[in-house]
Amino acid sequence: MFEKESLRKAPTRPAVVQRRGVERVQAILNAAETLLGEDGYEAATLKAIGERAGIPTASLYHYFADRHQVEAELVQRHLRELDARVVAALENRNLRTLRDAIDAVIDPYLAYFREHPDFIQLWFAGRNPTLGELARAFDDSQANQLWRFLIDQNLILADTPEFVVQLAFEVGNRLFDVAFRRSPTGDDTTIDEARRLLTAYLETYATRSPKRRK
Repeated sequence: MFEKESLRKAPTRPAVVQRRGVERVQAILNAAETLLGEDGYEAATLKAIGERAGIPTASLYHYFADRHQVEAELVQRHLRELDARVVAALENRNLRTLRDAIDAVIDPYLAYFREHPDFIQLWFAGRNPTLGELARAFDDSQANQLWRFLIDQNLILADTPEFVVQLAFEVGNRLFDVAFRRSPTGDDTTIDEARRLLTAYLETYATRSPKRRK
């Protein structure tokens, strides 16, 4: 769902990479992932990435124009996997309430961030213009997916504007940022408040009185 849109927005690498160097590209991405997760955003320079991958800095430019291009490709790899997890959660759960639907989105996000500390660095600390554009495209795609799901499941009114769910994603992103600034693994109290806040907001567009959890 997200991949086609992201590929239009992300910078492209030289065509020669499509014919050769696949293993080196993966080595570069894996090295960047490790450095970001272990040492943080500032430490993951292009030179450091090359050293970790065992590739001379000059050779890196055969595959990536700059550090931001490495980050963009790494983020796309993460977003494809995260999108698949959210889709699976929405498809495989018995979601009867708005809170169930909110949890079905938040839970995969939270688990994925906790599994991939490098993604936290890119998503919150390394938001350069290229990553910002990718993030907006991804958020719009996710909001559209959830908006359609909520209407299809009769959990919100059929005339609810898509903008409502887009705002919910904006708020959710901000609260995730706060949660991962308060704790490297995501502050549970902040995440719980995010669940309550987003559920309460979307309940104002509910088709029926929300079921209260005990």
